Formats: sequence, C-alpha cells, structure tokens
Amino acid sequence: MSTNLTFPAGFIWGAATSSYQIEGAWKDDGKGESIWDRFTHTPGHVIDNSTGDVACDHYHRWPEDVKLMKSIGLQAYRFSISWPRILPAGRGAINQAGLDFYSRLVDGLLAAGITPFVTLYHWDLPQALQDLGGWPSRGTAEAFTEYADVVSRHLGDRVKHWITHNEPWCVSILSHQLGEHAPGWRDTAAAVRAAHHVLLSHGWAVPVIRANSAGSEVGITLNFEAKLAASGSTADIRKTRIEDGTFNRWFADALYGRHYPADIVDYYSPHFPHGFDFIQPGDFEAISVPTDFLGVNYYTRVIVRDTDAIDNDPQTLFPDLPQTEMPNWEIFPEGLYNLLNRLHFEYRPPRIYITENGASFSDGPDESGRIADARRRAYLESHFTAAHDAIRNGVPLAGFFVWSLMDNFEWAKGYDQRFGIIWVDYNTRQRLLKDSAIWYRDVIAGNGFSPRL
Repeated sequence: MSTNLTFPAGFIWGAATSSYQIEGAWKDDGKGESIWDRFTHTPGHVIDNSTGDVACDHYHRWPEDVKLMKSIGLQAYRFSISWPRILPAGRGAINQAGLDFYSRLVDGLLAAGITPFVTLYHWDLPQALQDLGGWPSRGTAEAFTEYADVVSRHLGDRVKHWITHNEPWCVSILSHQLGEHAPGWRDTAAAVRAAHHVLLSHGWAVPVIRANSAGSEVGITLNFEAKLAASGSTADIRKTRIEDGTFNRWFADALYGRHYPADIVDYYSPHFPHGFDFIQPGDFEAISVPTDFLGVNYYTRVIVRDTDAIDNDPQTLFPDLPQTEMPNWEIFPEGLYNLLNRLHFEYRPPRIYITENGASFSDGPDESGRIADARRRAYLESHFTAAHDAIRNGVPLAGFFVWSLMDNFEWAKGYDQRFGIIWVDYNTRQRLLKDSAIWYRDVIAGNGFSPRL
C-alpha cells in the first residue's frame, strides 16, 4: 500500500469501548448494581427507553470480538473494567468471577497479539457507593483507590497500560450539574465536589497501580472540545473563556500542577458561600502526580454565544460545517490539530494518546451485507490527517484509538446512535465489519494512508 502520510515507527493503532456500553450481563455471575443500571431502569432518562442489560452481549461473546479485532489488525484495544463486577458493594468483598472474566479477556487479547489498554472507570459506579453519596463524597475517592489496587494486583502482571478515569467532566458536570448522565443530579456544588474527588482518586491511584504493575504506563483520559467565540464581542469572548475553563482548563490545570484556574474558581464561588472546604491540604500535590501519558478524547467544536448579554455584537461565526448524526456535532478536524498543539505547548505531557475519536452515522447493511459508511471513513481520514500534522509539529502523539470498535449503547442516546466500525444487529447480536473497518485495516497495515483528493 503506497502512502503519502506515514506515521512514526511504533505508532499504536487501536479501537475503544466501555464496559456498560457493550458487556450486557448486568447482573450475571455476582455483578453488583451500577448507577447506570439504576439510571436506565428509571423511565425517562434514555431517549429510546433502552438499557445496557444485554447491549452487545460482549460478556458472553468476547472471543468472537477478539477475533474481529485481530481480523482488522488492531494493535491495541482500550476497554474499561466494570467496578461493580469486581466489587459489588464498591468496597470489601471481591467477586472472583468478575476478575476471572477480565483475566480471560486480557489473555485472549495477548494471545491475538493485541495490547490491552485498561480504563478503570468509565462511569459505572457501584450503586452501593452512590447510596453513600457518590462522587461528591470524599469516601468514593478512597473506595476507588481500593478498587484500583484490587484490579492492578490481579491484572498488573499482564496489563501494562492503565487509564484511571475516562472524561472527569462527564462524571462531574454532565452527570451532576446538567443531569444528562447517571446519577442525573442538577446541583452545581455537587458537580464541582465530584470533579475534585475524581481527580483526587486519580492521584491516589497512580502510585498504587505503579506498585502493583511494574513497568506500566499510567495516565488519565480527558475529553476536550474546541470552544470558539460566536463573535469578537467582549461578552462572547468572556463566555467562551468560561466554557473553556469549566470544560478544559479546570481538569488539565490541576493535573499539571497549576491548581484550579482562578477565573473558574471565581465563577464557581457563589455556589460555595463557606469556601471550597472539600479541598484539603495535600490534595493538589496528589492530583498532579506525574503520569506517563495524557489520553485525549475529541469529537467536535462548540460555538459559544452569550445570549444573556445586552446589546451583544452581531454574531459572525455560525455552525456551517457538515455534521455527524449526533445533534450539533460538527466535523471540525482543525480542532483536533489545535488541541494537540495546545496540550503539548501548554502542559508538556510526555506522551499523548488519542483515546477516542469517531463519528455517529447510521449506515446499515445493503442487500449484499455490505455497510458502505463512507462518511465515517472521511471523518476518520480527516482526523488522522490532523493528528499527522500535529506530529510533524513536534507533538508526542503515540497512538490513536477509534471510537468505537462496535455499535453500542450510547448512554442517554440509547441505541439511536451508531459509532462503531463494526455493525451490531441489536436483535441477533450479529457483527459485520463496515467499510470503515476494512479501510482502517489497510491504514494499520501500512502505518498510514493516501489521503483522497
């Protein structure tokens, strides 16, 4: 395969999933209830009133899925561990059957020549811990450290790439302030406390993982959005900076030793009349523990308009780009290029992995069974190109994980959105490679591609 864009030797090509979105088996073999079990079983939370009770049935069909990964040529597979499958009560008694499932999966991946990248937390908190206060409670950070110890002790001899958390913004703001994800709260103060305790639990867990898994890489994954002001007005620029601060800087600044940004501390202060008393001495030192890499999830841009400003200037930047089928998600690969450069030059992580990037398009099988998802291929190609441009600029990008390996339960969007490079028939659980997967196989094999003109 002749290529015009070749990636560095050793660049890792993978795909990603999460436990609740694909596993199913929601109460099999001793698994405890998660907040997503409770959330989806409560009517009105999910757009199509669906649940992840069965999802893709990966819990029972994982050998088939590993074979599909191998057929695509994946070099790495990022997946998450279900906390309540390991510790049904969140702490204490270990469910050996849960550990055995992930041990078999890891062994199967290694036998197929696929490197496991394990995410410890991708949102399925044990309901037992939620009943004790959940992430707004400092005790949940302590429980997470215990959980990280259990998993890394049992898998750390074979797993050498660890991600503590996926998208702390979603765990905190989206779930506790905006109420769109489990547990569905709408409490800004609780959201900020949750954000702090998620970061704190990361900081506490990193040395534990290192101790249990010699020679491992340990990091965390943040989600970022390109925030662009709708005009050059003072009001729009100020609101854009606030949104960038609550979404992007709040988490990255703390992780890289800068504490929380002062402007966003001021922004949140009215919600804490007695001060930020949940922050204790030593917390920021723990949060900023050195890590081996930063995981980056990127999908789209957001144009920010201050609709409350009196006599705001006329809007000059409008949503005008092609979109995926996720509402209002514009296709903006330039944002990935800018983000990677920003992270490199502002924070200097030693290594960066794109741990999620992909697109929702519902293209299904034709009469011959072919799934011609040309729009997904074009999306990925444009973002691979942006990543390549960033590498040429000196960004230490070491790998790219496509979201998602297969169509799955897309949280509050249920089964209405399909991100997979593998089609899943939700009635039969049949899997079919989409054209994007076949194209990706060639990209991996050649460690690059020839961009279409």
